[in-house]
Amino acid sequence: MQAQHAPLDVVTYGEAMTMFVAAVTGELATVGQFTKRIAGADLNVAIGLSRLGFKVGWMSRVGDDSFGRYVLDVLAAEGIDARCVTVDGRFPTGFQLKGKCDDGSDPAVEYFRKGSAASHLSLDDYVADYVLGARHLHLTGVAPAISASSRELAFHMAREMRAAGKSISFDPNLRPTLWPSREAMAESLNALAALADWVLPGLNEGLTLTGHAKPEDIAAFYLDRGAKGVIVKLGAQGAYFRTADGVHGIVPGVAVANVVDTVGAGDGFAVGVVSALLEGRSVPDAVSRGNLIGALAIQVIGDSEGLPTRAALDAFEMQNPYDKTAHAAVIA
Repeated sequence: MQAQHAPLDVVTYGEAMTMFVAAVTGELATVGQFTKRIAGADLNVAIGLSRLGFKVGWMSRVGDDSFGRYVLDVLAAEGIDARCVTVDGRFPTGFQLKGKCDDGSDPAVEYFRKGSAASHLSLDDYVADYVLGARHLHLTGVAPAISASSRELAFHMAREMRAAGKSISFDPNLRPTLWPSREAMAESLNALAALADWVLPGLNEGLTLTGHAKPEDIAAFYLDRGAKGVIVKLGAQGAYFRTADGVHGIVPGVAVANVVDTVGAGDGFAVGVVSALLEGRSVPDAVSRGNLIGALAIQVIGDSEGLPTRAALDAFEMQNPYDKTAHAAVIA
């Protein structure tokens, strides 16, 4: 008898890499000791949502190697559905090196992903029942950047989910070095964003993709192309949001006394926003949770280590309630 699987709440796809984080500060070439962890923007979101109790599926390809087995072990440990992860014996699993910073700045990262198993993702990996059985699709701009065939898969998944009436979120998560030009990157990712309900760019990402420097104008750009809502991340200042029905405002960020590792902050923000929206929370509440989880993510080393469990999130939200009255002046 075929095993029965619970319906997915969220499905996403992309590339996971083994990540080696430097144990000390300094040039990567001089570091002698590293700690092994997992990396991948879409996988970070999958991990975060799974820890909050959502049933999450992640699609990818990994090599038939120790790095690939490590990825599969992490998926199992995090409770993520890996039925659509293919072990590809032809190509390796990618990996990366990440530096250590003590001053809160962005660490140096070097990627070793060219020709990886995940870069060979294509329409052949699409499983309609798996994808369309989910309530929500989360996409980032990383997987579409790693190859033309992976990009084709992203657009196909978005169009199929949109046609099925399912919701879609999109985080640009720019990787300019993976694209032939910034123009090609902007054209492709703006077209993908036009298929999404919720678009989650950072302020600098919005400038790169739309040519607009103000969050209000970045939001208008995507709303004019069909988005239901746009949330522009403003770093430590919080985030600006605007919906298609005209609700807009700024939700202040959560103060962080000691920034340890900035990588993964945007993924944590996406976890907060998507989880709250799927729970039927208001947009300001969703942005508030995004700010909170983003703040938690940057206080520990690793891309996903700071993402909270449901119990931890409930405790943090009680300690950091969103005060609608205090911020009523910036919400119209």
